[in-house]
Amino acid sequence: MPGSALGGAPRPVVRTDAGAVRGTWEPIDAAGSTGASAAVFRGIPYAAAPVGDLRFAAPQPPAAWEGVRDAARFGPTPQRGDAGITLIPEHSVPGDDTLNVNVWTPDPGAAARLPVVVWIHGGGFISGSPASPWYDGRAFARDGVVLVTLSYRLGFTGFGWLDGAPANRGVLDWVRALEWVRQNIAAFGGDADRVTVAGQSAGGGAVLTLLGVPSARGLLHGGYAMSAAIAAPSVEAAAARTRHLARLAGVTPDAAGVSALPETRILELQRRITAPSAPRLLRDVHGLLRDGLMIGPLADGEIVPHDAVRGAALGASAHVPLALCTADDELMGLFAPRPILDRAPRRAVLRGLGASAAAVDRWLAIDEISATTSSVALVGRYATDAVFRSWVPRISRARAASDTAGATWTSRFSWHAPEAEAGAPHIAGHCSDVPFVFDRLDAPGVERVAGQAPPQALADAVHGALVRFARDGAPGWGADEAGAGPTRVFDLPVREETDAYASAAALLEEGEPHGPAS
Repeated sequence: MPGSALGGAPRPVVRTDAGAVRGTWEPIDAAGSTGASAAVFRGIPYAAAPVGDLRFAAPQPPAAWEGVRDAARFGPTPQRGDAGITLIPEHSVPGDDTLNVNVWTPDPGAAARLPVVVWIHGGGFISGSPASPWYDGRAFARDGVVLVTLSYRLGFTGFGWLDGAPANRGVLDWVRALEWVRQNIAAFGGDADRVTVAGQSAGGGAVLTLLGVPSARGLLHGGYAMSAAIAAPSVEAAAARTRHLARLAGVTPDAAGVSALPETRILELQRRITAPSAPRLLRDVHGLLRDGLMIGPLADGEIVPHDAVRGAALGASAHVPLALCTADDELMGLFAPRPILDRAPRRAVLRGLGASAAAVDRWLAIDEISATTSSVALVGRYATDAVFRSWVPRISRARAASDTAGATWTSRFSWHAPEAEAGAPHIAGHCSDVPFVFDRLDAPGVERVAGQAPPQALADAVHGALVRFARDGAPGWGADEAGAGPTRVFDLPVREETDAYASAAALLEEGEPHGPAS
């Protein structure tokens, strides 16, 4: 139950293993009409500032402090500068102590033992910020769940391959944050034995990655992956990208050489080595489908032993329950109409995107695909299935075939603003489900993905599913049967369907271990 310490009540103080922190009491609802409140603690360091010799090192424990540290404001973010207008408002905060967590709790006391959700933000592993108002955790506190959001090293600093430095430093940051949760969350009212790791886009990819990380075993007890973005560069490709960056900078392609570069220079070079090689639509999409995200977690054989599919099915934490969710139209709004593309044969367009002839035949035979009216829409639909939705049946099947994997649940976010609402997005696009899962339909910028009047009843359902999963280990519908469902469809009305990922499953090849059909 949420607390009620508002008005003149003293600010809440909690002692962590590094020192005491003082948070704030904030009303559960924006208007403050209920009188209920949550205790909120922001910017608590879970690791030392990754600067100097620690810039490309494994995260180290933060230095202890004397007295009580103020935790009223968000801490510094690894994202630097103005991110511009993005689907999710993502604020950058300057400063060095970028490895920090934020906590929302209804009851900051060791006796509460409430379920915990640890949220990892999206941003393609190169951007994003836990300071977004969309990630406000008061609705979780209202419903008896402790929410933790975290920041981690992004881009080349977090994931670039460097001889002389540990691989997957961003992954090590996630593990260190989960260790902090294990050590400290009881003092905030959380139960360290009921920790669900959740995230969307790159955050969803982080959830799947963590299932296969040996050092994360015992730190998470459930995974909730929304629109998981998978970065699967090979070690060879990652090393080649480092050599490219080093050549541009005139330094050696190792930790010693790159460490000599200022942060602003690395960020500039990162943009250059990840920029699309050409403005042509098919070539750019083909590269995304073939290579995935250019920077992110990679299977280095030690920190991350396996790719995302094998990790989710056979990894150190594959036994935990897992929920997989996507939006129906993830990439449908990405491509502008191009009449010349509509004159091209559909099979040729899909083959140009790298789909095999057999996959093209299976995919085009799906009714909802054959009804697509334009080739640009077809490209968006194919990219949605290949980049995001195909991972759901792929991982569900892999976990079903594993003797060690836990139960898997699947869902789809299908709702979009009604056609009658002028100017609203009429697709269930990427990020459109985030304000629903946080039950923050009043947050700034939500209209960009959900229009002016998103339905509260749907937020109750989407948010409630994650709350139930964190509390009970199941989201409230039947577990998936080897990729066939049942799948919860979040729409009006909410319903269950079988074979709800049929078009995505059509892209999978027989015996395919990972990646889109090619």
